[in-house]
Amino acid sequence: MTRLDPPWAERLFVVAEAGVNHNGDLGLAFELIEAAADAGADAVKFQTWVPGEIVGRHTHKVAYLDRSTEASESFYDLAERLRLSFEDTARLRDRCAERGIMFLSTPEGFESLPFLVERLDMPVIKIGSAEVNHSALLAAAGRYGRPVILSTGASTLEEAAGALAAVRSEAPPDLPVAVLHCTSEYPAPDADMNLRALQTLAGELGVAVGLSDHSTGPEAAIAAAALGARVIEKHLTLDRTLPGPDHAASMEPAAMKDMITALRRVDRMLGDGRKRPMPSEIDNIAGIRRSVVALRPLRAGAVLAATDLACKRPATGAPPDDLPRLVGRTLTRDVEADEPIAWTDVAAG
Repeated sequence: MTRLDPPWAERLFVVAEAGVNHNGDLGLAFELIEAAADAGADAVKFQTWVPGEIVGRHTHKVAYLDRSTEASESFYDLAERLRLSFEDTARLRDRCAERGIMFLSTPEGFESLPFLVERLDMPVIKIGSAEVNHSALLAAAGRYGRPVILSTGASTLEEAAGALAAVRSEAPPDLPVAVLHCTSEYPAPDADMNLRALQTLAGELGVAVGLSDHSTGPEAAIAAAALGARVIEKHLTLDRTLPGPDHAASMEPAAMKDMITALRRVDRMLGDGRKRPMPSEIDNIAGIRRSVVALRPLRAGAVLAATDLACKRPATGAPPDDLPRLVGRTLTRDVEADEPIAWTDVAAG
């Protein structure tokens, strides 16, 4: 992959979102890499920030964080507890290289972005939904000229368009960007998934689209692939019952592997959209279609009447729509009942 060749160009790009499901434990993060690689994901993604880079000391917890974390722990302290250092993040990148899976991490600010791209040479930049109205960070990501994946949870179409414009504002003109539809709740309710928004984003923005999936189960991801998604991002955990903000909205390794297997199959099934007989069915055409046949034994020299003819399988004779034009033609050979009659079996008119 060159810098401007996006990984979603050739096949569905599946990202196992490890996020903060390591709970701040490097060993658990390594296990998530192993699980993602074993499940067949193309990439495993983490989140990278330095103290105070995204969460300020006066930040309040949203509802799902209140449900999944201790009330006495502030959002700022939670972020610090879940944070991995730059040094540990570099170790994650190295372990991904050993396992042959792409390393990704969402930069959460102007310090983590250059660290990930310049120091760790991250090939694709993923920008989270929280930055949809943060034009300066979006423009900084685009300046690197590397493919960008942009999530658009909790945003309008106009905001998504504005975020895309910001990414491209100082980027090479051919910068590949995939815009992900997302419902920013954990887990996301089925009724709020609004998967048809994928088609709206694709049609209105003219870019590759995908789904950052916070729902439970594989259904939304599979449906998104069928709707044209080129990127699927799904949270991965080793155990959905672990304490932490994202585990309940995540998928365990065995389920992740099954989902990816299904996604690969759906991706193969989608094809190129051009309606035509496919290789596997071409040999069946003659056996399942009809052609003109004789209703009774007929001798060479007989002049064909409508009452002599019908349309039955196989399709090795003249097509059914040619029957009226065969009436009045003279047979040039004997035919049996139900035997197909081809144009080569009648005299030229």
